Parts: sequence; C-alpha cells; structure tokens
Amino acid sequence: MTIITFDDALAAVAQGRTVGDAARELVANLTHEERLWCLDGDAPTWAGLRFLSDDGYHKAPFVAAEIERVGLPGIRFSDGPRGAVVGNATCFPVSMARGATWDPALEERVGDAIGTELRAIGANLTGAVCVNLLRHPAWGRAQETYGEDPHHVGEMGAALTRGLQRHVMANVKHFACNSMENARFSVDIEVDDVALHEVYLPHFRRIVDEGVASVMSAYNSVNGEWAGQNRELLTCVLRDEWGFEGFVISDWIFGLRDAATSVKAGLDIEMPYRMVRATHLPAAIESGDVTWDDVDRAVEHVVGTLLRFDDVLSAPSPSRDVLGAHEHRALAREVAARSAVLLRNEDVDGAPVLPLSAHEPVAVIGQLAAVVNVGDGGSSDVWDLECHTVLDGLRAAIDDVSFDDGTDLARAAVIAAAATAAVVVVGYTFVDEGEYIGETDRSLISLFPAADEPDVVDLYEGTLAQIPMIVKPDHLSQRPQMFSRGGDRTSLRLAVHDVELIRSVAAVNPRTIVVIQAGSAVIATDWIDSVAGVVQAWYGGCEAGPGLADVLLGVVNPSARLPFSVPVDEADLPSFDANATRFTYDRWHGWWHLAHSGTAAAFPFGFGLSYTNFIMTGVEVSMDESAISITGTVRNAGDCDGADVVQVYAELPDQDAPARLVGFARLDVVAGGADRFDIVVPKVRLATRDPEARAWRPASGTHRLLVGRFAGDPEAVGFGLSL
Repeated sequence: MTIITFDDALAAVAQGRTVGDAARELVANLTHEERLWCLDGDAPTWAGLRFLSDDGYHKAPFVAAEIERVGLPGIRFSDGPRGAVVGNATCFPVSMARGATWDPALEERVGDAIGTELRAIGANLTGAVCVNLLRHPAWGRAQETYGEDPHHVGEMGAALTRGLQRHVMANVKHFACNSMENARFSVDIEVDDVALHEVYLPHFRRIVDEGVASVMSAYNSVNGEWAGQNRELLTCVLRDEWGFEGFVISDWIFGLRDAATSVKAGLDIEMPYRMVRATHLPAAIESGDVTWDDVDRAVEHVVGTLLRFDDVLSAPSPSRDVLGAHEHRALAREVAARSAVLLRNEDVDGAPVLPLSAHEPVAVIGQLAAVVNVGDGGSSDVWDLECHTVLDGLRAAIDDVSFDDGTDLARAAVIAAAATAAVVVVGYTFVDEGEYIGETDRSLISLFPAADEPDVVDLYEGTLAQIPMIVKPDHLSQRPQMFSRGGDRTSLRLAVHDVELIRSVAAVNPRTIVVIQAGSAVIATDWIDSVAGVVQAWYGGCEAGPGLADVLLGVVNPSARLPFSVPVDEADLPSFDANATRFTYDRWHGWWHLAHSGTAAAFPFGFGLSYTNFIMTGVEVSMDESAISITGTVRNAGDCDGADVVQVYAELPDQDAPARLVGFARLDVVAGGADRFDIVVPKVRLATRDPEARAWRPASGTHRLLVGRFAGDPEAVGFGLSL
C-alpha cells in the first residue's frame, strides 16, 4: 500500500511493515515545507515569548511537528519533574525527595499518576525525567534530579519513565554534563572519555535501554561543542553506540547556536519556536551545508516514534477531573512521608526525641512552617491549588500546637519553652535555589528572528483562544511572572537567622527537632550538636505537612536514605564555580570524592535512621556467566514495622578507580519479622571504559563486594570475587 497519511503508516505497520520503512515512505511524500516544519516548534518566536511571559508555560502544551494535511499528530510537550506544569495538577515532592525513598516501585506509581494528569491536559510528551547528576550540592536545580550516584539515579529515572509511558512519551534531560545553573548558557565542560561514560552517562543509557521516547539536549557545551549540536553525543554515543531509536529535542530557546550544525549532529526538533532553524535552514540547504537526507532523517525519527507509541497515545484521554484527584493526593502524602530522612534522633530523658506524642503540646517555629514551599519557580513549577504546609499537617495531627514565625528570637524562645517539644522549620525557597533565568550572554540575542511569519502568528493565536481557564494559586501572587531567578546556591549553610533561631529554641527546649526544607545537602556542623532531632524534609509537595506529620508522630516509620553525601565543611567538596566559562568534570565527586581524599562525611550517601532496628544475616554471593546474585535476610529487631535499604557496593581491581553502587533493594519488614533479599548485579555493570578503543572492557580480576546500609558502612559484609 502507498503511505500518504499517518493513518496509512499505522495500517502498514499493522500489516507487517517495519516502523522505519513506514516512516521513510510517509516522509518521502511530505512537501519540502512540511519536512522543514517538523524540525522546530510550531509556535512563532515573538508571539510565543509574549505568551510565555504571561505564564504560558502553565496554560498549554507546546506543539511541534503537527501536519494536519497528513494527520501527523506531532508532539505536545509539558514539563514536569514534580507534576504536570499545565493546569492545576497534583504537586508531588521534588525528584530529589523521591530519590531519597530508594524505591523504584513507588516512583513508577508517581510516574503513572503524573502521566495520567499530563494526558488530561492534552500533552503527549513530558520532560519529567531529569537525571543530571548532583556533582555539587550548590547546583540550583539539584531538586529536579535524584542524587549523586549514576546507578541510583538511573534506576529511579527508569522507574519514572515506565510509569509515564503508560500514558505519554517521556523525555529524558539534559544530555549531558549539565550540573551548573548560572553558567549553563556559556560554560564548556571538559570531560575525558572514562569520566563521561562511567560517571555522567550510565544513567542516561539505563533510561534509553528502558525505552524512553525522547532525549533533550543540554544548553552547555561539552568538549568544545554545544550539546544541542554535538555530534559525538547525539549521534556517535546516543544512536551509534546505544542504539537509540527515538527523537532528540533541544532545550528551550537557546538550545542550539547553528541550524545546519544541529541538524547534521543529530538534533531532530528545535524547541519551542520557529527560531534559528526557520530563519537559517533554507539557505543552509541551498548552499549544501545541509542535505535533504539530513532533514529526512530527523523527521523520520519523529514520525517513527509517534508510530511506535500510537497504542499509548491513541488511547482515550482522561477528563481534567483527574487533576488533583484524591488518589493522587494520597500518593503525594505517601511519598512525602517516605522521602523524609531521619538524620538525628537523640535520647532526651532516656528516650529518643522522636516520634512525638499527639497528646503533648508542640511548638512549631519558623516562617517556612506556615508557607507553601514546594520548590523552585522554573520549568518544573506546578500550579497546585490545594497545598498543605507543615503547620497545617501538625495542627491536624496534634492536640495542642502553638506557632511562632521566629522573626523575634526572644518571643520564639518563650513559645518553645512552654511546649513539650519544639519543631523548628528552616531552609531554602525558590529565591535561594532553582532554575536560573537571569543575565545571559548578550550575543544570544542574535539568535532571535527579526519578525514572526504573519500566517504562523494567525494560526498560533487561534489555538491560544481555545485554551481552558487556568487558576493561578494564591501562594504565587508575590512571585514574578515567567520564571523566578533561583540559580546556584551561594551557600551550603542555613541563613544566619535560621541558625540563631535554632540555638535560641534549643537553649530553652531540649526536645528540639529541626526540619530542613531544601533541594540537596545542607551543612549542619555549626548547630547540629545543640538539637536532639533532625529531619531532611525537602520540598515536600502538596501534602508536605501531612506527610511530615506522619513521620514525626510515628504513623509512618522513616525509611528514606540520603541520595547524596552531606559534608562536614564546604572544603571537603570538589570545586564549584557558578560563573565558569570552562570547567573540568572528573570521576571524583560525592561519596567517591570523600573516600578518595580520606574525608569522613557528616552524613554519608545512603544513610538514614529508623524508629526500629534491623539486623542483616546470612548474606551470600553466587555467580553465573552473566550476573552476580547477593542474597540474605533482614530481620526487624524492634517493636514497630519499618523498611530497610540494602546497598551493594563494588570495589574494582584498579585501586585508582572509584568504587560503585551496583545494586540496592528496599524491604518492608514487620516488627519481629524477617524478609529475604535477592539483588542481581549483571556483570556488565562492572565493566570499565577503554579510552583508547572508546569501548567497554568486560570486568576481570578480583573485585570486592560490600553489602551494607550506606557508603563506607563499617558493618558492611565483604566478599572477594574473581571475574
């Protein structure tokens, strides 16, 4: 059959034609203008920017590659890492909080819920899967990823992808080496082949292997070429080495610098406007800098992916009633509770300070306790209309709660002294960290077109007139339109007033618990010895308060583990320059950097306390041709149900190579009970990169496996293995 329309292509695939053949024939029957239309967003630049500045990011998905004549549905993009950013969707805890659960099954459920809401608002593609490594906790967008370790991040990102792709196509971002915010439009990351493939790419490959539909390139340059037009990344690695079959989109607006170079490098769609390519590609084709074969290849990637995902995308969409549904809010509360990391729980009068009693008076202190603090104000922001603060959650759970905002230290101390326990809520907000939209390289202005195409503007404005009404949440009334500035952190410590507040409260109430709201590590060395309890509570989403209350009162036993290392001092970390134009990434950051330098962490990667005690017994290791199996039993020796996270680390034969997290398992164990774990580690997970061959070397030699509960656990069970 002849393939003229998208439906023809679907029918041909159903009759046995390959997706690639069907896509090629459909593209061959498109006009030249239609093919070029598929290479960028469908919106005009200047009209699109006006819509964006009017909170447009939250009002409608961004469309690209839609061709009505042949029924090509195109893509309809909406972010987000903590929930659908279009409409009044459910705001889940940020990705870093979910990373702290170490629970891929829970993350898959989150992906399913977010995917459902995305379909309800008309999206078919989402940039929810942000997996850039936390190289340094000062990174402004730390909250959008899962942690500092590639294996852990990869497993969590793959789980989110599975859940999302029951409903929409997932897009994994930002490819690659994007772990600095303020300098993201100007910095060149220098990274050798070993560090690139062993540290900064494995989690992306894991998600590609999971079947992710799309990849978003990064703003930054990698080894001298912008990521959005970097052939080494987009073609040599992504397609030739990994076999990726989906399509690649640029990051927004400044995601590429040269139209011809980006097409030849392997970038399929410039997002979200008709901007650089619409202005320059026709001339590049005329001059021979780009061929129609190059153009067709990009369009075929888009068409082929839409064909492969048609079963998902053609399923009926749910109504908008699903946004903020009861079951999604219940899930958000569950995640908020299971993501809270108990870092300190000292005895006071012979018993741990936590959990609290619902029947004894509690003082809640601090401005952040009474405000909605769900994360940064950038592209991941969610317009949830029903968010519950820490104060809301504790007032609903405890009989007698007094509150003081902490602005007056003496007054706060009086309130705290009158209570049995004091909960001090401190940390950061969207002002302190987040996606950065501030001063950029002024030369980027030259990328904008002189004017919009009138016919495209008319078409675009017609679609805007059909957008449903969206309500802006009250808690955003003081926030500027478009994106907040956020950016990389200027400090890893709490504000001076926060520290003074903690000390003032702790001086009058020995049962003081500090709750930290932040996107990554906060150095606590200067105040932690003055308090009995510390909980890392993140930006906890719409049910942040109720979820935290569940943990503080023991309704939920804390089971979260840190997805990064917390240092004793800033000097213990690798360097970080928020304004760099050139920077080198090596293999040593996070827990590897601390181990390499012989420096102890204040709280190590993978660490977290519980209200019960676990004992690991009977650990054994077996091996076949392809994999290593680690089995054993975890027994709950306490008097309350809880969950433990067993972690497997591998030390390689090369003493100069970093160790690796190679497997983990979360086990729910009832009080007095026991559960078995079986962690399978494929041997390919122990392979090392050969920089000369630019390929992988199979693992060989003597490896040492450590089975414990955090990086550097002195009680870990060790095994030597010859491979």
